Amino acid sequence: SVLKGSVLDVAVDIRKDSVTYGKHHSVVLSAENGLQFWIPPGFAHGFLTLEDDTIFSYKCTNYYSPESEGSLRWNDPDLAIDWKIKNPIISTKDEINDFFNTFVSKFN
Repeated sequence: SVLKGSVLDVAVDIRKDSVTYGKHHSVVLSAENGLQFWIPPGFAHGFLTLEDDTIFSYKCTNYYSPESEGSLRWNDPDLAIDWKIKNPIISTKDEINDFFNTFVSKFN
Protein backbone atom coordinates (compact mmCIF):
# COMPACT_ATOMS: atom_id res chain seq x y z
CA SER A 1 0.00 0.00 0.00
CA VAL A 2 1.05 3.61 -0.39
CA LEU A 3 1.17 5.98 2.55
CA LYS A 4 2.06 9.08 0.52
CA GLY A 5 2.05 9.64 -3.24
CA SER A 6 1.42 6.86 -5.76
CA VAL A 7 3.03 3.89 -7.52
CA LEU A 8 2.36 1.68 -10.50
CA ASP A 9 2.61 -1.80 -8.97
CA VAL A 10 3.21 -4.79 -11.27
CA ALA A 11 3.13 -8.56 -10.75
CA VAL A 12 4.35 -11.11 -13.34
CA ASP A 13 3.36 -14.78 -13.11
CA ILE A 14 6.57 -16.85 -13.03
CA ARG A 15 4.95 -20.19 -12.16
CA LYS A 16 6.09 -22.43 -15.05
CA ASP A 17 2.99 -24.66 -14.99
CA SER A 18 0.50 -21.79 -14.81
CA VAL A 19 -1.83 -20.95 -17.70
CA THR A 20 -0.95 -17.30 -17.05
CA TYR A 21 2.84 -17.87 -17.05
CA GLY A 22 4.55 -14.72 -18.31
CA LYS A 23 1.40 -12.59 -18.03
CA HIS A 24 1.31 -9.52 -15.84
CA HIS A 25 -1.16 -7.39 -13.96
CA SER A 26 -0.66 -3.81 -12.87
CA VAL A 27 -2.53 -1.45 -10.60
CA VAL A 28 -2.04 2.12 -9.43
CA LEU A 29 -1.79 2.33 -5.65
CA SER A 30 -2.01 5.70 -3.98
CA ALA A 31 -2.54 7.31 -0.62
CA GLU A 32 -5.72 8.74 -2.11
CA ASN A 33 -7.30 5.49 -3.37
CA GLY A 34 -6.16 3.41 -0.36
CA LEU A 35 -5.83 0.23 -2.44
CA GLN A 36 -3.60 -2.68 -1.50
CA PHE A 37 -2.24 -5.30 -3.91
CA TRP A 38 -1.60 -8.84 -2.68
CA ILE A 39 1.02 -10.68 -4.73
CA PRO A 40 1.29 -14.37 -3.87
CA PRO A 41 4.45 -16.51 -4.08
CA GLY A 42 5.33 -17.41 -7.66
CA PHE A 43 5.03 -13.86 -8.99
CA ALA A 44 7.76 -11.35 -9.74
CA HIS A 45 7.09 -7.89 -8.31
CA GLY A 46 8.14 -4.49 -9.54
CA PHE A 47 6.96 -0.95 -9.09
CA LEU A 48 7.41 2.57 -10.36
CA THR A 49 6.88 5.61 -8.17
CA LEU A 50 4.61 8.10 -9.91
CA GLU A 51 5.14 11.07 -7.59
CA ASP A 52 8.10 12.62 -5.81
CA ASP A 53 8.45 11.74 -2.12
CA THR A 54 6.25 8.64 -2.40
CA ILE A 55 6.21 6.35 0.63
CA PHE A 56 5.47 2.73 -0.33
CA SER A 57 4.95 0.04 2.29
CA TYR A 58 4.89 -3.69 1.62
CA LYS A 59 5.20 -6.94 3.52
CA CYS A 60 6.95 -10.15 2.49
CA THR A 61 6.14 -13.77 3.27
CA ASN A 62 9.57 -14.36 4.79
CA TYR A 63 12.83 -12.67 5.75
CA TYR A 64 14.89 -11.15 2.93
CA SER A 65 17.21 -13.73 1.39
CA PRO A 66 19.61 -12.39 -1.28
CA GLU A 67 20.46 -15.88 -2.54
CA SER A 68 16.83 -16.57 -3.44
CA GLU A 69 16.38 -13.28 -5.27
CA GLY A 70 15.81 -13.18 -9.02
CA SER A 71 14.94 -10.36 -11.36
CA LEU A 72 13.51 -9.60 -14.77
CA ARG A 73 14.39 -6.78 -17.14
CA TRP A 74 11.96 -3.90 -16.55
CA ASN A 75 11.60 -3.20 -20.28
CA ASP A 76 11.47 -6.79 -21.53
CA PRO A 77 9.73 -6.82 -24.93
CA ASP A 78 8.19 -10.27 -24.29
CA LEU A 79 6.48 -9.04 -21.11
CA ALA A 80 5.42 -5.75 -22.77
CA ILE A 81 4.65 -3.99 -19.49
CA ASP A 82 3.40 -0.46 -20.03
CA TRP A 83 5.29 1.42 -17.34
CA LYS A 84 3.83 4.76 -18.52
CA ILE A 85 7.34 6.21 -18.76
CA LYS A 86 10.09 6.15 -21.39
CA ASN A 87 13.28 6.81 -19.38
CA PRO A 88 12.89 5.85 -15.72
CA ILE A 89 15.64 6.21 -13.17
CA ILE A 90 16.59 2.64 -12.32
CA SER A 91 19.26 1.00 -10.20
CA THR A 92 22.41 -0.48 -11.72
CA LYS A 93 21.20 -3.90 -10.61
CA ASP A 94 17.91 -3.48 -12.47
CA GLU A 95 19.67 -2.44 -15.67
CA ILE A 96 21.28 -5.88 -16.03
CA ASN A 97 18.43 -8.25 -15.14
CA ASP A 98 17.52 -11.31 -17.21
CA PHE A 99 15.15 -11.18 -20.12
CA PHE A 100 12.07 -13.35 -19.65
CA ASN A 101 13.07 -15.77 -22.43
CA THR A 102 16.27 -16.69 -20.52
CA PHE A 103 14.88 -16.40 -16.97
CA VAL A 104 14.88 -19.67 -15.00
CA SER A 105 11.98 -19.74 -12.59
CA LYS A 106 12.15 -21.71 -9.34
CA PHE A 107 8.35 -21.98 -9.24
CA ASN A 108 6.25 -24.74 -10.84
